[in-house]
Amino acid sequence: MNLKKNEVEKPLTRRSRLHEILIALIKQQKDLELMDDNVQVFESPINNSEKYDPSKIVERNQRIIKKYQSLVRSAIALDALLESEDYDIGEGRIA
Repeated sequence: MNLKKNEVEKPLTRRSRLHEILIALIKQQKDLELMDDNVQVFESPINNSEKYDPSKIVERNQRIIKKYQSLVRSAIALDALLESEDYDIGEGRIA
């Protein structure tokens, strides 16, 4: 398949721009948590502690995933706004 140079670079530049926007949004977050697999839950004896409640772990991980998804959606929206500002009616796109 013979692609022009800018046809190949366009998706790469958009992907790298999205990546940079997402990293910038993540850096702005003060309390961004990581998911916890909490493997010790299944190795330790059953107790009633809220800390080791599997449903609490799942709920926490779902909340964290939703936070990351919202950051990705925000990055996509910001990228679309940046791309729309580079639009030129005559040529289609400004290099």
